[in-house]
Amino acid sequence: MDDQQYEYLVRRLELEAHDNPTRFRSKVLAVSGIAYLTLAATLALVAGLALLVFHLVRDNRSTWLLFQLGLMGLGLLGVLYTVLRAFLTRLPPPPGREVSRDEAPRLFELIDRVRDKLKGPPLHRVVIDRSFNAAIAQVPRFGLFGGHRNHLIIGLPYLQAMSTREMAATLAHEYGHLTGAHGKVSAWVYRQRVTFGALMDKVQGTDGDWLDSLLHAGLRRFAPYFNAYTFVLSREDEYQADAAASHAAGRTANASSLCRGELLGRWFAEDYWPRLYAQASHRASPLLPPFAAMQAAFAANYGEWSTTERLDEALQRRSDLHDTHPCLRDRLDAIERKPALPLPVEKTAADMLLREFADVLAREFDEAWWAEERAEWQAHYGKQSEFRRRVAELSARPLDSLGPFELQELGTALVGCGRDRDARPVLEYLLARPDGPFPRARLIYGRLLLGAGDERGLEQLARAAGEDERLTEQCARDGYVWLRKARGEAEAADWAERLSSRAAWPLA
Repeated sequence: MDDQQYEYLVRRLELEAHDNPTRFRSKVLAVSGIAYLTLAATLALVAGLALLVFHLVRDNRSTWLLFQLGLMGLGLLGVLYTVLRAFLTRLPPPPGREVSRDEAPRLFELIDRVRDKLKGPPLHRVVIDRSFNAAIAQVPRFGLFGGHRNHLIIGLPYLQAMSTREMAATLAHEYGHLTGAHGKVSAWVYRQRVTFGALMDKVQGTDGDWLDSLLHAGLRRFAPYFNAYTFVLSREDEYQADAAASHAAGRTANASSLCRGELLGRWFAEDYWPRLYAQASHRASPLLPPFAAMQAAFAANYGEWSTTERLDEALQRRSDLHDTHPCLRDRLDAIERKPALPLPVEKTAADMLLREFADVLAREFDEAWWAEERAEWQAHYGKQSEFRRRVAELSARPLDSLGPFELQELGTALVGCGRDRDARPVLEYLLARPDGPFPRARLIYGRLLLGAGDERGLEQLARAAGEDERLTEQCARDGYVWLRKARGEAEAADWAERLSSRAAWPLA
């Protein structure tokens, strides 16, 4: 099944699920049941074959036949082990800082109220982590068998961003995945996907093992249908969880949490962290620890992330086949609410539900983050400091007094300091010298041209590869990335292939 056929299947199943959700869920259960029975039959078949091989070995005296049967038996045992391990795969609990009722009593009170309203099962564990997210995880104890433990994961940044009412809507959404029959069905289907994935990894790419090849062929044919049905089920579960959130906290609070999560979550990933790490160019440590400063940053930059332009951009994005969560517009339409910019939050959920414990968590997360990032941060700072030192030394001298190595070093250091405009004349001066070639400098110069939107950079990359074939892969990759954005995949791939094959490439 190719991508277009798969997309058509998913779209058809989405219509079917919308028209008759109960019937569709029954069909998913049937597909999952077939998958389960297939795995059980595979296990029984492999075990039976292994037992047959054992009896043949025991009753036969031919050395050559014993050798062949022994090899077959070893192969069967390998597949048997893989299938058994897949059946009994134990998923690790979600990572994060487990919190107790004594540490965050108000948070647990809110969780209890949401649970009572939705008539849901108990939570076994509440975890706070560093993500801008909230999630529920139903983790089995013994693979496809045994009981399950319900884990609630909430990101501290998320708590620092949302109002208490918005947080209630989010908790109700996550709790909605556990209420009713669809929570257990979804968890069961998820475990089956893990099992099939383990089996596919085991049997794909095998050569000469007829059983592995048979398993791979069967799984390859069945997997697209299984994935399509379960994907649509997961998408429908998201809508049901949104309905639970609207029921528990109100549609207005739910819509506000969706809009704030979309806008601020993107700013958090695309602006907050990059700006923080940019400090490594000039500081041996961050000006402020990230988690302690996060809530103030959200409030101070409200006018930057909560804008009509950003909301319009978010509403342009459509639901795709790579994320079970529907897009913002579809989620708002489903709860019959219009998109609107979220209002500033005076008292966040962290303030109201965690109180002083929020500061404790922020300190813990900051200490853990700095322990992870310190070495790389300070190495980058040291490198940038050396760049600035060399720029100061070499820039004090006329260009005609610098040798080729010094000119290349100056150009590289200027680029490293983010001074691309100043680096270009230095590299142009070097490349114009008669004692070249200077392929590394030409590669850097080509990158600068492309970074400025100048397609002459492609010619410079091609010449750099021609002057030093060891740079071919880097040049091909840089040109491909630029061309893919500028002109599309086909032209980018053709250019990179021509450069890599060095087929009649003009270097002049």
